[in-house]
Amino acid sequence: MTANEKAGEFSRLHSLFSFHLGVAVALSWLTALYASFYAPWVRNIRPLIDPSYAGQVESTWSFLFVFPAVLTVAWLMCVSGREMFRHMRVFKSQATEFAIAGALAFVVFYLAIDRAVAVLSLGL
Repeated sequence: MTANEKAGEFSRLHSLFSFHLGVAVALSWLTALYASFYAPWVRNIRPLIDPSYAGQVESTWSFLFVFPAVLTVAWLMCVSGREMFRHMRVFKSQATEFAIAGALAFVVFYLAIDRAVAVLSLGL
């Protein structure tokens, strides 16, 4: 594979990943904002979701919006750091790198949606 073909493959994978990450960012923010209209704005929301929870205090604000904010920062880094990512290599295969990045982004997206659904299921 020539350097030109590698650059073309990276551009294709990067644009595909950036688009899908942008969709995940938009969906996570929309779901969190929708859930925020129905959320009880309390200092510690965890005991409302799980009455047996006796851990750290987590406010409604941080419970709902931390993962969409993390996804937004990741998306902005992905879009603005394209050339840096092109030259930085961890694995030999670019597809493997994008697959791992996609799996991690999906986990964060899932956690964002799961938290919003947990707030919506409170029914308060």
